[in-house]
Amino acid sequence: MSESFSTADLVDEHGTALRVCDTQFHQFGKYRAFSGSVRTVSCHQDNGLLRELLRIPGDGCVLVVDGGGSLHTALTGDLIAQSAVDNGWCGLVLHGAVRDSPVLAGLPIGIKALGTNPRKSSKDGAGAVDIPVGFGGVTFHPGDQLYADDDGVVLLPPAG
Repeated sequence: MSESFSTADLVDEHGTALRVCDTQFHQFGKYRAFSGSVRTVSCHQDNGLLRELLRIPGDGCVLVVDGGGSLHTALTGDLIAQSAVDNGWCGLVLHGAVRDSPVLAGLPIGIKALGTNPRKSSKDGAGAVDIPVGFGGVTFHPGDQLYADDDGVVLLPPAG
């Protein structure tokens, strides 16, 4: 679901308690602003783990994928993104590439990625799920609260 907040306002409100990702992402999903609890995948040119994870209920979470910044293959395309929508994930943040970008633009989900590549990734399932991953000068921990909009991606520790 699209959200009404501003990452700039969150920075003003929370100061140094808020972690700001320096990576410059492109928007690909229909929703330009989204937020949710973080789940993570670490993988390199292999989308097997994220494909499996997005087939289970997402409960409004955001999947943060550390693809090592590779633009050589796409980690998500229309079928995987549709699975995320169908299973209640609210967003994807990919430190890697996507494909099928015209279709992604119409899907009711937030998607941020570095760019596009029509080449498929492997599907061996190499990598790890729900471990801390880092890029853009921040570490994404499972359970962090992520907020994303046109200005960027920011993180707060879990509430409580």
